[in-house]
Amino acid sequence: MAQGRNDELITVLDIGTSKVCAMIVRKPDGSDLQVLGTGQRESKGISRGYIADMAQTEAAIRAAVEQAERIAGVNIESAWVGFSAGGLVSKVTTIEADLGGYRIEKAHIRDLHMAGLKSIDPEGMEILHAHPTLYTLDGLQGVKNPLGLHADQLGVDIHAVLTERSPLRNLDHCVRSAYLSVDGVVASPVATGHAILSAEERELGVALVELGAGVTNVSLFAGGMLVGLMSIPFGAADITDAVATEFGMRRSLAERIKCFHGSATTSPRDNHDMIEIAQVTDDEAGESPRITRAQLITIIRERLEDLMGQVGGALDEMGFTGPVGRQVVLTGGGAEMKGIADFAQGALGRTVRTGRPTALAGLPEAHSGPAFATLAGLARFAAEGPADLRVMENQVQLVTTAKGGSLWARFMAAFKSEY
Repeated sequence: MAQGRNDELITVLDIGTSKVCAMIVRKPDGSDLQVLGTGQRESKGISRGYIADMAQTEAAIRAAVEQAERIAGVNIESAWVGFSAGGLVSKVTTIEADLGGYRIEKAHIRDLHMAGLKSIDPEGMEILHAHPTLYTLDGLQGVKNPLGLHADQLGVDIHAVLTERSPLRNLDHCVRSAYLSVDGVVASPVATGHAILSAEERELGVALVELGAGVTNVSLFAGGMLVGLMSIPFGAADITDAVATEFGMRRSLAERIKCFHGSATTSPRDNHDMIEIAQVTDDEAGESPRITRAQLITIIRERLEDLMGQVGGALDEMGFTGPVGRQVVLTGGGAEMKGIADFAQGALGRTVRTGRPTALAGLPEAHSGPAFATLAGLARFAAEGPADLRVMENQVQLVTTAKGGSLWARFMAAFKSEY
């Protein structure tokens, strides 16, 4: 029998291309999050973050949630859900208000936020998030909190994350079909940033590259906030498929060989280390074919070169250049490959590290790696309750739309002006 609603309990669902994960946490007053139970099932109804089979996706959600409930010893009724489809789009709207030298009050900021939200043109898409980022006072960029200051003109950049409506509705329908209400839908990069990046990294500027099974999300953080986002329809599963196709083996075997023997870097022994493989056919006559580790690594590196080329292009397009914004953090299941940080550092020409989620009390070791960063991030996002302009009430507008360049470029200009 379901228990009554417990406001201390938070349930999160990460519905990805390769796996569906659920986690139930408790948030005691004055303490950090405590994990009560986790569940995981293979995801068979998802393709590149999009739901391709309702029945299979619903079954995976139910199984993952039931496993987490059994371990936690509670029944849950609602969940926060991560959205990782490749159709995520980042958009920035810049607006300004004429204040005539008056002292900035909460009402001014609220009106500015509301006008910014209304000025976002979704172009037929759904707004997932709308967060205020950098403020501008009389031309001074990079102001975090203008409250109490005097200004003739106050501006703000509103960063919105948008997605296509149909995939979002399909996700909502699957969760509700599993007898769960939806507390909120969170874009995967937004959640992952809460779990992986330190406050200082988000402040100084960093790129987060989430290597999922079917999608790679590239997001920029600066001034403590998400300021840019692009999705690449390529992931770790594409590397697995390349291995399976090249050597004529089943996907499951290709994944195992990639994980246990694969690497993004080479070594002198690669030509001597042999790997036994099983053919796709059921013919068991004769010896099992073998390949060298060098052959396997060659295929992996070819696909990684393609991926890093696209990642580098996305970083350049979003303006992630210059001497300050050069650090890249890799996470997601693909980031667990041996040597991938070194490979990415050489390919991107930037400092690269692999990010693991900040530890949560009671989190199993199996769920503490980069592949589960989004799951941990969803819990932290839900617990911290960041303000989203979409839930604010409509207010009277006193502002006008203003033109602005890249949000990353605006942050860099403000950063450089302080040194």
